[in-house]
Amino acid sequence: MKIIDLLKKETLSLSFEVFPPKTETAFESVKYATEEIARLHPAFMSVTYGAGGGTSRYTLEIARNIKAAYGVPTLAHLTCVSSTKETVREKIKAIKEAGIENVMALRGDIPKELEGADRSAWDYRYAIDLVRELKEANPDFCIGGACYPEIHPESVNQREDLARLKEKVDAGCDFLTTQMFFDNNLLYNFLYKIREAGITVPIIPGIMPITNANQVERAVKLSGSFMPQRFKSLVDKFGSAPDAMKQAGIAYATDQIIDLYANGITNVHVYSMNKPDVAEKIQANLSDILGK
Repeated sequence: MKIIDLLKKETLSLSFEVFPPKTETAFESVKYATEEIARLHPAFMSVTYGAGGGTSRYTLEIARNIKAAYGVPTLAHLTCVSSTKETVREKIKAIKEAGIENVMALRGDIPKELEGADRSAWDYRYAIDLVRELKEANPDFCIGGACYPEIHPESVNQREDLARLKEKVDAGCDFLTTQMFFDNNLLYNFLYKIREAGITVPIIPGIMPITNANQVERAVKLSGSFMPQRFKSLVDKFGSAPDAMKQAGIAYATDQIIDLYANGITNVHVYSMNKPDVAEKIQANLSDILGK
């Protein structure tokens, strides 16, 4: 099933993101974790693509298994940064052959060894290049893209960011998923601005449950997310007590999701970090809301 068709439904739903293993030895444990999350029967599951393509060969394997064994629609991530057209076209062919119809088109992080390099000769410099390639390869692909409620780290300002985002949507994105955020008001303000900018595709909010204090620094570094005082107080109070921090982090994420549902959002995407227990507890907290 295409993600865009799921998003057209008015019922509330929850989806989860998982990631492939970094090494072959970790494959079975990661496969087990993703299967446990699939057993929750979320609306769909997305499977990330390794930085620099390092774990990309496992992305399709995990996505294919989730879809075939559990009937959960899957969204396979694909990045293009520093890749050749030949490499990307081979990946697209593999996605088609795997029967995956939903693709998350991302530029991807610049490899450390290429930071500061001249990108003018690269086949793919931005995600929009990949979106166009996907549409050309298979017009029936359902294509997702990323968006940033707090502005893309490389954008000069939000006006420029929204202009680039509209170009990406016009190139063929069917929906957008946000980077993590911890203050829902940032999302609501962003939704107002993107509609003003003429972007009308569905937006899926991305929520990251912070279940240990060490995640905070990584989350800020990764996304530049604003941490509201309410959240900072939670970490200050419970950060040194692992079980309490986990429970508090799940409660905070649950509260965010309930507020989003209450304000008209129908699907929320949870960055599960391959933690079935966290995914299960969040879904359990929402059981009557979701009708599960």
